[in-house]
Amino acid sequence: MSFNGKNILVVGGSSGIGLALVKQLLHDGANVINLSRSSSLQWLEGVQHIGMDVLGDVTSLESQLPAQLHGLVYAAGSITLKPFNRLTADDFLNDYRINVLSAVSVIQQSLKALRSAGQSSVVLFSTVAAKVGLSFHTSIASAKGAVNGLTISLAAELSAQHIRVNAIAPSLTDTPLAGSLLNTDEKKEASNKRHPLGRIGKPDDLASAARFLLSDESSWMTGQIISVDGGMSALK
Repeated sequence: MSFNGKNILVVGGSSGIGLALVKQLLHDGANVINLSRSSSLQWLEGVQHIGMDVLGDVTSLESQLPAQLHGLVYAAGSITLKPFNRLTADDFLNDYRINVLSAVSVIQQSLKALRSAGQSSVVLFSTVAAKVGLSFHTSIASAKGAVNGLTISLAAELSAQHIRVNAIAPSLTDTPLAGSLLNTDEKKEASNKRHPLGRIGKPDDLASAARFLLSDESSWMTGQIISVDGGMSALK
């Protein structure tokens, strides 16, 4: 896939899936703009970094973007896993803020540049837990369920402007965010066995899916929630 001359905004590209995507896009010739609180020493030369906390005020973002934005990937997120009776209202609100409201704010600030590109793509991240009932996932599954609704509604609203909107729904992926779930060999082995393909996800697995959704090769796809989960959501 070639992204030569294309401007892509990655939110949360300093670690995990976002970092893997930044590396892939740079390799494919994209002009990559990263939005996150911190930069990464693992970036190759050429990443434009916008230091910003998506939970804060992002109203200055529009002025920092190029005139045309061909793609936007919102890869910031959270994992809040607790028994239901231990979850607080703040737990639910925090998950909703980072996964839904902050994504909304970033997309709103990017709309002008996305429209100006003529053809553009927005990629969000959901979770397998919004489709498959998993214990202790009530808060994050609720927030990601809202991401699913945002995806299909926004895809309908923006289709006439030639802006595609899709989401990827991963299962457990080996990222810093999931570190506490994979910090022993026993936990890793148990997690591998829960997936029909016998392993948990790698950041590049999800980054490759996002890269496809950004590319012209997916130009007839919008409003889709795509499961990239080792078979967990469909197989027993």
